[in-house]
Amino acid sequence: MAFSKILIANRGEIACRIIRTARTMGYKTVAVFSDADEASPHVRMADEAVRIGPGPAAESYLRIDAILDAARRTHANAVHPGYGFLSENADFAAACAAAGLVFVGPTPEAIRVMGDKARAKAKMLEAGVPVVPGAPLASLAAAETLGFPVMVKAVAGGGGRGMRVVREPAALTEAMDSAAREAASAFGDGTLMLETFIEHGRHIEFQIFGDEHGNLVHLGERDCTAQRRRQKVIEESPSPVVGSALRARMAGAALAAARAVNYVGAGTVEFILAEDEKFYFLEMNTRLQVEHPVTECVTGLDLVEWQLRVADGERLPLSQDEISFTGHAIEARLCAENPYENFAPQTGEVQYFAPADAGIRVDAGVESGTRISPYYDSMVAKFIAHGGSRAEAVRKLSAALASAPLLGLDTNAEFLKDLFQTPEFANARMHAGTIDEWQGAKILQAKPPAFPTIALAASIFVHGIAGHWNRGVAAYGITLRDHNGHDYALQILQQRAGVTVHHGDQAAEIKILEASGQKIWFERDGVRGRAHAVKQPGVLFLASDGFTCRFQEKPAFAGADLVTDGSTIHAPVAGTLVSILPVGAGVKSGEIIAVIEAMKIETRIPAAMDGVITDIFAAAGTQVKAKKLLAKLGHGA
Repeated sequence: MAFSKILIANRGEIACRIIRTARTMGYKTVAVFSDADEASPHVRMADEAVRIGPGPAAESYLRIDAILDAARRTHANAVHPGYGFLSENADFAAACAAAGLVFVGPTPEAIRVMGDKARAKAKMLEAGVPVVPGAPLASLAAAETLGFPVMVKAVAGGGGRGMRVVREPAALTEAMDSAAREAASAFGDGTLMLETFIEHGRHIEFQIFGDEHGNLVHLGERDCTAQRRRQKVIEESPSPVVGSALRARMAGAALAAARAVNYVGAGTVEFILAEDEKFYFLEMNTRLQVEHPVTECVTGLDLVEWQLRVADGERLPLSQDEISFTGHAIEARLCAENPYENFAPQTGEVQYFAPADAGIRVDAGVESGTRISPYYDSMVAKFIAHGGSRAEAVRKLSAALASAPLLGLDTNAEFLKDLFQTPEFANARMHAGTIDEWQGAKILQAKPPAFPTIALAASIFVHGIAGHWNRGVAAYGITLRDHNGHDYALQILQQRAGVTVHHGDQAAEIKILEASGQKIWFERDGVRGRAHAVKQPGVLFLASDGFTCRFQEKPAFAGADLVTDGSTIHAPVAGTLVSILPVGAGVKSGEIIAVIEAMKIETRIPAAMDGVITDIFAAAGTQVKAKKLLAKLGHGA
């Protein structure tokens, strides 16, 4: 069935990505949006946009009735689901067909089989594809039969949501409850299954594509082993550990998996690769993947274009023999999170972001002025580099992360750059749990800014980004606090052309040469450089010397900082308070007092001491702001 207008049933960077290709192919596009996304870039990019409320939460994008009504009102005749939300919902695909809409994806039956992970595993066994031992329903009895450790896994969805590794029976109930809540929030289905957990496995997936004429190809593998909390951080193609013989075996298994369900469209077959090079089917994602750009880089193909051509009844543009691979591609997910506080999600306004300066491909769903809410995934952009070798791609990606900073809230950019330098990543020795094992390691401890960066920050605090110096000579004292909470008492001597900043026995001469918006050209001790800065009352976001940080001006006569002995419990992130223990409950140090859901991730808040809850200041089910006082603890009788 031919179509001319496509409704994108998604948001953020993937909606923008689909709109770009659709536009180049001559299709009109329709965006949908929740209240929280009214000012988002994807809404303005589309030819038309429809509010699907009723509120800001992610549930807006799970409303099949509202999305179909938006298609009817705009006369769209095709729907692209993107990834996440309803992209792997067979009922949604069937409802689109029933409404006379082309669903840009596989058949409802293929989604139904592969979307139910337990049913998919049974289908793979029939097709001769090796699978991880498991149980179709999660229970203590099933876990004990499999043997610990086990993986608790949501039957629906993907992207690491609703997944927990459990190593002992006592932890199973809490893990199942948490995984079920997370899966229900993200996919509308909290059903769980169990699998044997493969220690030190690597996550390898194959991009496959089929058409309605029986043609089926693979587009190579992606290595998605660098993960934290079972969510991907870095993806690359080809895998640095997969040789030609292993690649051929895994590709054959991926194609067999797709043939088993007569697959049409873009899909990804995911495997866990053990240390002995045995591999096992994990799941098949019946949609486009977040990491599809690395495949596009090494093949030179546009996978969204392929999706639209296949949905329009065309044959695949290339046969397997005509597909070639060039170089190495790596994608890094830029997320609004603080890696140095257990990857806590961050909310707030993007004060400055100009990814066009990066010099590589950047797929973004935010821009300067976009507000990051607690309702959606923390990923705000993807940086994708392609080079002749893995080392070249890494070098380009690291440079891009430094040259195109996001200012206004904390991100994982510094962590990503440090990750590339670790021996584990450089030598391809990571496994899917490596980052989670780094708790307490140096890479997860925030680095202090170097003195030259501090000196530049001080000059901006005193005279602003434009550097309008007063005539004559004057001296100032200023104390700056960095993003780690470290204080720097600085003395500043103003001269006619600039300032000299002193800290102990260190000194730096600073001149602001030119400023345009958030871009600064400066001279420091005779060396000229560039920086990006956003200054607000009392706060400066600064990217300089390849490092992004935040400074606050500390008043000279400020009162003592808040000191807690563990008796107060504060919200580490903004989000929905899922649960909180009642007044009178006794707790041990380390026991979970409250749970907050933010950006589809649950953050569990432990007690810092033994005691009894004496007061609570928020109710379960309500929204709380970061740092809000949730509860107080008193010593037990």
